[in-house]
Formats: sequence, structure tokens, C-alpha cells
Amino acid sequence: MTAARYSRRSLLGLIAAAGGVALAGCNSAPAAPVADKATEALPAAKKMLVYRDPECGCCTAWAEIAQKAGYEVTVESRPDMPEIKVRHGVPAELASCHTVIVAGYVLEGHVPMRHIDKLLRDKPRDIVGLAVPGMPRGSPGMEMPDGSVDAFDVMAFDAKGLAVVYTA
Repeated sequence: MTAARYSRRSLLGLIAAAGGVALAGCNSAPAAPVADKATEALPAAKKMLVYRDPECGCCTAWAEIAQKAGYEVTVESRPDMPEIKVRHGVPAELASCHTVIVAGYVLEGHVPMRHIDKLLRDKPRDIVGLAVPGMPRGSPGMEMPDGSVDAFDVMAFDAKGLAVVYTA
């Protein structure tokens, strides 16, 4: 795995951009669990635990997309999201708004379902998870009324925090 190189300036820029998008893309919609009783018999690989900030609505939108894609989704609102990210090995430069655990992998942010499906199909042993840094417009759960879309990469990261682009 090749390390992604980030300067202190680019990391600060990413954090500032993510904060701005968070203010624009999140609202204080209440978090309701989106787990469906009909999916309780799903294999563990199809069960997701989504940790989200109580004030973020786009996380719930992403969880609903995952549920529609056939995942059993449980949403847990947590005021300690930075601690959750550290506990699960999410590199700071890949941080986003929500953190997901599925089949022993970590998903950070608005990862598209096709990338998750590939991850769970291939079961790579050399990565901890996938991330979409920040909160790009047009990513799953961050759709904009005007259809605007930001270019973004899905990153695979390992236990050392090294990241590479992950394609589906």
C-alpha cells in the first residue's frame, strides 16, 4: 500500500472544508434507527452499525441509502465522534461525519454502496476500511437540490493509516 502524502496546510484545508460542508449538509433532524425487523436474519456481513453526531442529518440519509441497498442498519447517535474515529483507526486526514462498522471493516463518511459491496465481496486483509474524506456534494447522502457534485475519491486505509484510492 502506498502512503498518501498530506501537508499540514492541505490537512488544515480539508478540515476547514469539511466543517463548512458539515454546516451546509447537516441539520438537526432526529436520528431514528433505520433497522428493519424483516432483515434481522441477514448475515453479519449485511449488518451495519452507523455512529453519527446527534446534530447531523446527512448521516441518516446515508444510512437510509444503505438500508435500501439491502443492509440492516442500526444508527447510534454519539456526541463523542472524534473518540469513535480514533478507537476504530480512522486516520484524521480521512475523517468525515459518520463512522460505520460492517463485517469487521470501518467505513468513514459517504462511501458509495458499490465500493462497500466490492469490499465485502473481496474481503481484503490488508486494509482496515474505506473512507470518503470530508463531505463531498453529490456523494451518497449528500445529494444537492441543484444536482451539484464534487469530485471525490474513495480511499482504502490500513492499520498504519496509509491510504490509497479504492476503485469499485
